[in-house]
Amino acid sequence: MVLAGILLAAFNLRTAVTSLTPLLDRIGDALGFGTATMGVFGMVPTAAFAAFGVATPSIAHRLGLERTALLSMVLAAGGLLGRGLAPGTGTLLAASALALSGMGIGNVVLPPLVKRYFGDRVGQVSTGYITLLQLGTILPALAAVPLADAVGWRLSLAAWSLVAVAATLPWLGVLWLDRQARVAPDACPPSARALAGVREGAETAADAAPELAHPDPSGRAWRSPVAWGLALMFGMTSLVTYSMFTWLPALFASAGARPAFGGSMVALFSTLGLLTGLVMPLLAVRMRNPWPVVAACLACFVASFAGLLWAPMAAPLLWVALLGLGPGTFPLSLVLINLRSRTSGGSAALSGFTQGVGYTLSCAGPLVFGWLHDATGAWVLPFAFLAGCLFVLAIGGLMACRPRMLEDSW
Repeated sequence: MVLAGILLAAFNLRTAVTSLTPLLDRIGDALGFGTATMGVFGMVPTAAFAAFGVATPSIAHRLGLERTALLSMVLAAGGLLGRGLAPGTGTLLAASALALSGMGIGNVVLPPLVKRYFGDRVGQVSTGYITLLQLGTILPALAAVPLADAVGWRLSLAAWSLVAVAATLPWLGVLWLDRQARVAPDACPPSARALAGVREGAETAADAAPELAHPDPSGRAWRSPVAWGLALMFGMTSLVTYSMFTWLPALFASAGARPAFGGSMVALFSTLGLLTGLVMPLLAVRMRNPWPVVAACLACFVASFAGLLWAPMAAPLLWVALLGLGPGTFPLSLVLINLRSRTSGGSAALSGFTQGVGYTLSCAGPLVFGWLHDATGAWVLPFAFLAGCLFVLAIGGLMACRPRMLEDSW
């Protein structure tokens, strides 16, 4: 049930983002908002992920990891349903923020859950949940418009709440088993007794839940070079990725391509994330220092930027393929959260710090990229900005990949 809960929750972590953006023009016509408000909707995801990246370790410390995972999916389901019922722009924005707050909590809580329950299979389980996360990014984007054409945009948005509701069921089962094990431990299976801490050598629930056995450590993560390295690597990867998601169609349009071509290139860019999500966790757990992987991703980014800047239509499939391989540092960051921490508490603190700081840094990416393009009328300065971000990513990768543990450095 824990594995099912992790995988279903992972699928829901991006549905609020990609089920909305293909329909913004249609919804704007219906509710009466324009491009400025669309920009606000575009900023809400990273802002929510950043805020709850910081807050989630404290929430998990008070509620426990399993209850926090349940809370994340309840909030996601409520927000997704509320978007379909929204009578106006303000309500739609509030419901989106509610859904994204749940998904922001889920972003942070899944790595320590993997650490706690599958510490001997971090690579395999991380591969599974990162792959489901990528599918949950691609499928809503593909289904949004056909669903809206068939049943209307409101049902197209609200339908994804059913998937979030399904993701609450395993966590309800886990918590029910936990309660039963505390009331009648001898009548429960060993897995339930282990969850409750009623097992050989464990007298209290805290013994089986190390994230609750000591004060919340999240305040100490900022002192660690491991945490800062991961935050920089994660943040710069997200910044470059969101900038390309936003501006890749405009770049190809300025080179003379049709709008549909730009959309297909974004789809190709997204789909290649599945490949890195499948390969990167299994590769990372086999390497003491995965810096060569970071260097390879940086090389893909640099080659892609050069092609997109100077000859975008010469070999667009190659440039976008290289661009899609560059964000392999995203799943690598998620895996390193567990590989660079000794305990579930350390994993929760590192996950919260990495994603809180990282998503805060990434918020400005699409805006700065677009502002530089508008100011200069060319793509040279925006790509120079992204090249500077890659330099920061390289520094963060060096810090994060060194074989040392968070708890040893704080």
